[in-house]
Amino acid sequence: MSSATSPPAPVTTRQSLTTDPGYQAYWILRVGFTVAPVLFGLDKFANVLVDWPGYLAPWINDIVPGSAQGAMYAVGAIEIVAGLVVAVAPRFGGWLVAGWLAGIIVNLLTIPDYYDIALRDFGLLLGAVALARLAQRYHGAGAR
Repeated sequence: MSSATSPPAPVTTRQSLTTDPGYQAYWILRVGFTVAPVLFGLDKFANVLVDWPGYLAPWINDIVPGSAQGAMYAVGAIEIVAGLVVAVAPRFGGWLVAGWLAGIIVNLLTIPDYYDIALRDFGLLLGAVALARLAQRYHGAGAR
């Protein structure tokens, strides 16, 4: 009499969240890149955290229609949408946020004394790329 071994039970998403470091990293990045763009986008309308128009390079202000604050309203709306895209489609949203951060970096590198913020945003860009790559593995397929 032969005994057939059954395959191991699949690991549930909840188990993976507590045991798989890659899946944990994916969720940390996904939540972070959902919440941060939405909050910073909303603040573009209120200027509570900082005077956002001061972060707009003069050459960009010259080519966008309207005022610098008006441009920040558009930036805020785009950031909110980007955060929501990360929430529902992180494989695409990670790349969207990375591209958006690349644009912010170009803007900041053309303003004197903002190089430290550009460097920080480069680190965020790397995190967004890492999210997109991790989402390729974890989003939609369940935890492995």
